Amino acid sequence: MPGSWRGAAVLALAVAVPAALAVPTAAADPTPGGAGVDPLTEVNTFIGTKDDGNTFPGAAMPFGMTQVSPIGSHYAGYHYDDPLIRGFGHFFLSGAGCWEQGGLISTLPTTGSIGPGGDFDTTDPASFDHTRYASPYTHDGEVGRPGDYRVRLTGYGGIDVAATATTRTGVERYTFPATASTGHVFVNTGQANDREPVTASEIRVVDDHTVAGVVESQAFCGGKPYRTHFVTTFDRPFTSYGTWSPQGGTPGSTASAGGAGLRGAWLSFDTGGGRTQVTATTAISHVDGAGAARNLAAETTAHGRRLSFDEVRERAQRAWREELRSVEISGGGADDRTVFYTALYHSLLQPLTGNDVDGRYLGFDNQVHRATGWTYYEFFSLWDTYRTQNQFLALLRPARARDIARSLLAIDEQGGWLPRWAYANQETNTMTGDPVTPFLVDLWRFGALRGLEDQAYAALLRNATQLPPADSPFSGRAGNPSYQAHGFVQYDKDFPHKGQDVDPQHGGSATLEYALADCSLSVMAQALGHRADAAALRAKGRNYQVLWDAGASDRGFTGFPRPKLAGGAWFTPADGSYEPTGQDGFHEGTAWQYQWLAQQDVPGLVRLMGGQRAAGQRLDEFFAYPDLLVDPAGTAREKWVVGSYDYYNQFRYNPNNEPDLHAPWMYTLIGQPWKTSAVVHAAHTLFTNAPDGVTGNDDLGTMSAWYVFSALGLYPAVPGTGQFVLNAPRFPRAVLHLPGGRDVVITAEGATAENIEYVSGLRVGRQARDRSWIDVAELRSGAALTFQLTPDPARATWATSPTSAPPAPCAS
Repeated sequence: MPGSWRGAAVLALAVAVPAALAVPTAAADPTPGGAGVDPLTEVNTFIGTKDDGNTFPGAAMPFGMTQVSPIGSHYAGYHYDDPLIRGFGHFFLSGAGCWEQGGLISTLPTTGSIGPGGDFDTTDPASFDHTRYASPYTHDGEVGRPGDYRVRLTGYGGIDVAATATTRTGVERYTFPATASTGHVFVNTGQANDREPVTASEIRVVDDHTVAGVVESQAFCGGKPYRTHFVTTFDRPFTSYGTWSPQGGTPGSTASAGGAGLRGAWLSFDTGGGRTQVTATTAISHVDGAGAARNLAAETTAHGRRLSFDEVRERAQRAWREELRSVEISGGGADDRTVFYTALYHSLLQPLTGNDVDGRYLGFDNQVHRATGWTYYEFFSLWDTYRTQNQFLALLRPARARDIARSLLAIDEQGGWLPRWAYANQETNTMTGDPVTPFLVDLWRFGALRGLEDQAYAALLRNATQLPPADSPFSGRAGNPSYQAHGFVQYDKDFPHKGQDVDPQHGGSATLEYALADCSLSVMAQALGHRADAAALRAKGRNYQVLWDAGASDRGFTGFPRPKLAGGAWFTPADGSYEPTGQDGFHEGTAWQYQWLAQQDVPGLVRLMGGQRAAGQRLDEFFAYPDLLVDPAGTAREKWVVGSYDYYNQFRYNPNNEPDLHAPWMYTLIGQPWKTSAVVHAAHTLFTNAPDGVTGNDDLGTMSAWYVFSALGLYPAVPGTGQFVLNAPRFPRAVLHLPGGRDVVITAEGATAENIEYVSGLRVGRQARDRSWIDVAELRSGAALTFQLTPDPARATWATSPTSAPPAPCAS
C-alpha cells in the first residue's frame, strides 16, 4: 500500500473500534415543559422531496458540512417517487434549484459475487454503474427525522440501512441478510446525484478498515469544479477489496484515479455467523485529506475509542432537540405541528459549516485560512435567503448570524468582492440584483456586525457604487455604469457574463433589486454617520420609479414597471406591444410580480398606482382575493402560479418563488391589514405534511422560513429596517426562546388552521397597540404579543389608521 499517502490519510485513525450495537429505536426523551412532546417526532424530513421542493430526507446536523441521504434519479438526489436507491451520498444542498447538487462519495451495501462473469462482472464496466446496481427499496418502515434516517433496501436479499451524522461526518449502519455469508459496500467516487458532473476522482485502499480519496465535481449553476476530500472507515476489517475504473473492475487493486468516468472501490465483509452489521463513517474536508482524517477522529471518537452508531445518533438528536426547542408552539393538529417543525428544521440546515475541526478552510483566494474561535460558513443562496431565512437566524441564533456575517466579509477580503451566490469557495454569479446588501444590512440591524460595522459598510458601499475588476471572477453589480448614471440597469439580452446570470440580461428586475438594496444601505449609512451617503442612497432607493411606465396597462390597470434599453428608450417587443406579463427584462417573474418590489417606498408606489383604493384593487386582482375568501385552498392551488418554474406569462401571486414573497404584507403597508391575514391563511394551505408539502424549491430554507415567520404572525417585509409586519398567527400560542433567557411570547386565542381569522386588536405587554409592526429591538429584549382575533372582517379595524403602518425608509 502507498505508504506516504497512507500516513496523511489515516492521521488519527488508530483507535479501538467496538462492535456495532443493536438496531436503532426511535428517540424517546420527552421535551420538558410545554406539551411534553419530543420535537424530533414532530419533524418529517420527507416533506419537500417531491414536486421540486428539492429537500433531502437523510441525516444531517444543524448547519453541518456533511449530510447522508439516498440518491435516486433526481438532480437534487432523492425523489419520493423514485423506485431505486443508487447509493447514500455525503453532501447535499436543501431545496436549491440548479442541477449540480452533490450526492458525492456514494456508498451502497450489496451482496452477490464479484469477478469475471459474476453478479458484478469485472470485465463489464457497466456492472459498476450506479444506475445498474441500484437497489429497490420500500417506504414501509422508512424513517426520516432529524439526525435519523432509516430504510430497507429490498434488493440483494434485503438490507437495512440506518444513517446519522456529525457536523463533518456521515455514519451508516448496514444490516445484511442472515442468509448472506458475504456483504459488500460499494464506495462510488465517479458518480453522484443525477446531473452532477464528476470531472475527476481518486480512491485508495489505505488499510483493512479504511479507504480515502478526493472527488472533483462541478459547482452549482454552471460554476467551476471544486474538490472534496474524504476518508471512509469501517468498524471492522474487510476481508477482500478491489477497485473499478472505466476499464472494469480489478480485484485486489488498491487504487483507482483519473478523470471523469466510472470509478470506485468495493469492500467485502464476512457477514456469516450472525455478524450481519457493518458501520461505515465518512468524513469530508474541502481543504485536504488530513483535514478529513482530523474531522473523523475529532467527531466520532471519545476517550480513545470510536463512538458507536447509536452514540453518534444520540448526539445528533440532542443537538436537534436544542435547536427545535428554541420555538415552542401550542395548539394545532398533528399535521399542522409537523409542517411547522419541519419548516423550522429546514430553516436550520444551512449555510453549511466550511472549516475543519482545526479551523482551516479554503478561502476564495484558493489559499488555506484558519477561523479561530468562530465558524466559517459556505454556500450562500443570497438572492433567496435575504428575504426570510437570514432574518430568522439573526433573531433566533445571533451568535451564528455573526459568524455568517464574518464569513461574508472574509469572502470579500480573500476574493476581492462580496458574493451573490457563493458555492464552496467560488462565486457562481447566479441570479441577479444585489442580495448581499440587504442580507448584510439586516445582519447589522439585528446586531450581528458589532465591531465590524465600518469594514462591512466600506465593502457594501464599494459593491453598491463600483464594479469588480475585469479579471475578477465576481460580476458584482454589472449594471452599475448605467444605474449610477441614469438610475436604471439597461436591458441587454446579449450582455457578456462571467457566470450563469448577469444583471443587464434582466435589467428591469435588477433595477428594482438595486433600489431596494440602496435603500437598505441608506439606513445603515445614516446610523453610522455617513449622512451624505445616506441621502444619496435614499434617493436611489426610489429608482424603481425610473422604470414606471405610466402608459403600460393590463387587465384594467394602468402603470407598470417596464425595462429600458441603453440610452433610455422603453423596451418594446418585436410585435410592438409591451405586456406586463411578458418575461423580457425580469428574472424569474413578470412586471406583475415585480411591481410590488418597492416596499421601501409604499407611499410613492401607491401614488404611481393611482392612490390607496386603486392599489388595493390591484392587490385584490393579484391575489384573486374575492375567490380566496370563498375557497382559500382552491384559489391558492388553481388561481395563483402553480408550477415551481412557471415564472412567466403570469399576473398572479407566485408563492413558489422569491420576488413577491413579501406581497401579502403590502396590504398591511397600504392600510388593509385584515387582507394580509386572509392571503397568508390561503398560502399556508400549500404547506402540507406530505412529500409535496413545500411550495416551489425550498431554496436553502427560504420558503420554510417564510412559513415559520408567517405562522408566528411576524414578517420582515422591508430590509434594513428591523420592522416585523404583523398578521394573524396560525397557532394559539408560540414562544421563541431567544439567547440570554429572553422570550417572545405570542398568544392568539382562537387561532386555527381551519378558518380565516383576522386581527381585531393587539396588546404588547399590557398596552393596547394600534400599530401593525414591531421592531426587532423590542423582540430581542423579550416581548409578549397578545392578538385578539375575529372571523368577521368587518370587525377587523385594527391598525387601519394612517399612522399604523411602519414608516417607509425611502418614502418620496
